[in-house]
Amino acid sequence: MSFPYYTGNPINHRSEPIQIEPPDRDKQTDPAGYRPEKGLIDAVNVALVLGQPLLVTGEPGTGKTQLATHVAWELGFGKPLKFETKSTNIARDLFYSYDTLGRFHAAQTKEGSQDSLDYITYNALGIAILRSVPEHEVSKWLPKGFKHDGPRKSVVLIDEIDKAPRDFPNDLLNEVESMFFRVPELGNEPIRASKDMRPFLIITSNSEKHLPDAFLRRCVYYHIPFPDKKQLTDIILKRVDHFKSADDPLLADALSFFSRLREPNTGLRKAPATAELLGWLISLTAHGLKPNQTLHANSDVAKSTLNALVKSSEDQVIADKVLTDWLTQ
Repeated sequence: MSFPYYTGNPINHRSEPIQIEPPDRDKQTDPAGYRPEKGLIDAVNVALVLGQPLLVTGEPGTGKTQLATHVAWELGFGKPLKFETKSTNIARDLFYSYDTLGRFHAAQTKEGSQDSLDYITYNALGIAILRSVPEHEVSKWLPKGFKHDGPRKSVVLIDEIDKAPRDFPNDLLNEVESMFFRVPELGNEPIRASKDMRPFLIITSNSEKHLPDAFLRRCVYYHIPFPDKKQLTDIILKRVDHFKSADDPLLADALSFFSRLREPNTGLRKAPATAELLGWLISLTAHGLKPNQTLHANSDVAKSTLNALVKSSEDQVIADKVLTDWLTQ
């Protein structure tokens, strides 16, 4: 079925489900399309040489999270191991989780496994440390079904660490620096990473000011600035199939308006990021706009797709006015 899929008109009711063409999410997240700037490349290399975590900040949508995928992909380490930080996390969660309730129930009822190892689930950095050494060296800590495909080096992404309680990074200082952890439920012996296969940590934060100084001293730091026009163009040409040239009129118009919308004096509560720009361009082309067309000649489509760029009612009002002013220029 052609676009639009939904009309809001009851006469278009269908007795059979329509087929909706899914977006090409693989292309939008393909690491081959990631374009880091030179400063970020330098920071990655410094962190690799020093064997320290790389702490990356920047506004949402600047590619902080995708960096880990790109580094792991280029260096041949496979997919990164990801830890999504939550406000309830404690330092142990980065390494493993323990089903305390399940173990207690088994002990009380004498039903189920009485082996504490069966109640362990290893998380991102724990998995990376375990598989950095030969399997026989850590076999006593491996639960049934654990896939040990080492020894190998891993990239570990600790995403949005600023969401965690303040004690979280403080409690990780020794473990991250020396790359080891302990499991009290399994005897509390240190489980250490191999020196040659030490995991590479990439840590993202939307606000570095919330992190303690002692933690920051142990990291290499880089702030990713928002992409300039040339970088945005390169990203779009890699991520959105419809555009083949930086000279496409629709692309030039979209970037011009996007830049205007992001200006501080517009008053937006949240400026749109790269991800919103890509979504907006896909929406424009789904509405039938061609690369050789302009937004000025298709203002109705531009207005109807603004909700891909701004994400609050207040910002939608502002964006609509900014678009109206931009179209009259």
